[in-house]
Amino acid sequence: MIEKEAANLTSNWQVLESQGQLSQAELLEAALDEADAILVGVGAGMGAADGFAYVGPRFQDAFPDFIAKYGWLDMFQASVFPFANEAESWAFFSRFVKLNYLDQGLGASYVRLRQALEGRNYHIITSNADNAFEKADYDPDKVFDVQGKYILMQCMYGCHPKRYRIDDLVVEMVDRQENMRVPADLIPRCPECGQRMELNRRNHWDWMVEDQAFKEEKARYDSFLARNQDKKILLLEMGCGYMAPQVIKHPFQAMTEAFPQALYLTVNLKDYRIPPAIRPQTIWLEADIRQLLEDLENLDERSDR
Repeated sequence: MIEKEAANLTSNWQVLESQGQLSQAELLEAALDEADAILVGVGAGMGAADGFAYVGPRFQDAFPDFIAKYGWLDMFQASVFPFANEAESWAFFSRFVKLNYLDQGLGASYVRLRQALEGRNYHIITSNADNAFEKADYDPDKVFDVQGKYILMQCMYGCHPKRYRIDDLVVEMVDRQENMRVPADLIPRCPECGQRMELNRRNHWDWMVEDQAFKEEKARYDSFLARNQDKKILLLEMGCGYMAPQVIKHPFQAMTEAFPQALYLTVNLKDYRIPPAIRPQTIWLEADIRQLLEDLENLDERSDR
């Protein structure tokens, strides 16, 4: 009964009837064209598609000494490691931020996604905390960095609601560190309470410092949803898995069920379970994100000729 009602609510999405007839890029293009509003959720798979991987040579080349000492398998494991002291912790995290923010290059998939969204009514929420959207010249007012930013730090006890840029500090820490330790004079302290500082990223207890800039980002995101939830809204999920499903995947699935004309389009090489209640409102594209967006760009170029 639930599936039947959902199917009736979304019967005006013509793209649902085109599955099996169109290529994956054509399905994505059709969904974008049909939508009155587009909410894009971007996870780690998007960055990985552009080579910003947290495993393999990129990780191994940046942290050979740490890997030799601790036997880490990837940067995800490393980023939650309980370091014994701040000097070693900041030696790792300064290299981490330099790699994943200051030195991270332009992602072709991010550029192609921006081009595909130009002129449309859209907003983005991302669980990534890197520089990808800034580097690809997105409108910052349309991007919600819900999990924080690597280039910001905060009081680890949250004694005051402020985040601090650390560009210069990161560079100096990388330059001056020796034997996986930064000099004591570079270790930051909270200017208010004198306690430890840490990167601005949401922890396992779903906490981080949320300052005025963050609250304004969230307000713009909430406003977009309030204005568009009753329209034909495309919930486009790009590279989101189950490392933190509570951030994008589960909310997108809940919104698909709650919004009367929502369509959930998920792009992922992995076959994640789709709740039965929203299967009639779902399109799964089993595609490499980089290739899919390149194919979409080629479709647009052919249509312009």
